[in-house]
Amino acid sequence: MTRPTSDAQRLVEEVGRAVRRMGAQSVIVSEVVAKRFGLHTTDLECLDLIFLRKDPTAGELAKATGLTSGAVTALIDRLEAMGYVERVADPGDRRRVHVRIKQEAIKPIEAVYAPMQQKMFGLWSTFSERDLRVIAEFISRSLELSVECVEEIARHVPAAPPKRRAARHKPVAS
Repeated sequence: MTRPTSDAQRLVEEVGRAVRRMGAQSVIVSEVVAKRFGLHTTDLECLDLIFLRKDPTAGELAKATGLTSGAVTALIDRLEAMGYVERVADPGDRRRVHVRIKQEAIKPIEAVYAPMQQKMFGLWSTFSERDLRVIAEFISRSLELSVECVEEIARHVPAAPPKRRAARHKPVAS
């Protein structure tokens, strides 16, 4: 394999920085929207995963997120209590349960995202069909690699020790 030229290397680094900034901005957007609806950011993002995956099982959500089965169950419980999702028995295997979005319940969330989505679609529409194919392939392959990397990190990184609370000290009167 040939070594990239310095110009190509700088461009790769620039793309890397832009992808990191986009990821950070995505987290910030999620945090702002989640707060608006009284959700945790993880709950909002998992709600989007449920929407995108069309009635996934709890196990599929656990695999997609890296959360434990217990954490996914708690997450589904929270989303169900807030009225965003429902559990639906798998007609082929009554032991399996799918998680389904309640379309009416998510309309207010969709309404918040709609103006941004419209602006983004407008921006993306300025690119040629060829460019959009390249961009779609770039995002798809980067996402697949990211999922692989997260799975590898999760397998090899030991659990962090429990956090200790800092001792509170009362101010000394002088």
